[in-house]
Amino acid sequence: MHLPTVKGTNLARQTLTFPVDFAGELNLVFVAFQQWQQREVDSWGPLAEDLRQTTPDFEYYEFPTIYRMNFIARTFINEGMRAGIPNNATRRRTITLYLDKRQFKKALNITTEDQIWVFLFDRQGTVLWRSSGPFTPEKGHELETAVSQQKLPV
Repeated sequence: MHLPTVKGTNLARQTLTFPVDFAGELNLVFVAFQQWQQREVDSWGPLAEDLRQTTPDFEYYEFPTIYRMNFIARTFINEGMRAGIPNNATRRRTITLYLDKRQFKKALNITTEDQIWVFLFDRQGTVLWRSSGPFTPEKGHELETAVSQQKLPV
């Protein structure tokens, strides 16, 4: 599986294209479809931040994923999210995707929008590991194992 090329604007108002703009050799991405799913994303936060601080070339992102809409609607949604997130690092790593969700979900084998999806990608967008739903110790261990098994450049 591979991340299709997607373009979005982060909450710091920068336009980014992925996988080209992945900052790490390993990139953890939380894909959410509903506002209430932020709790599920947040449940992964401590482990994601720990991995970012302890693993060279590791970064993580949030991809709120929404159907395509016009500029005014996108601006309203983005500015609403931006107002609710005062942390600049979180704003930089939160990239809203307005796209054809059907094609996006098919490319990543996302079977439901009723939970978040968690992907570990390499810099080229190849899926190295995936899970769904809120953090559990078992899922955290699986992710840590997947990260530790990658051969990163020194």
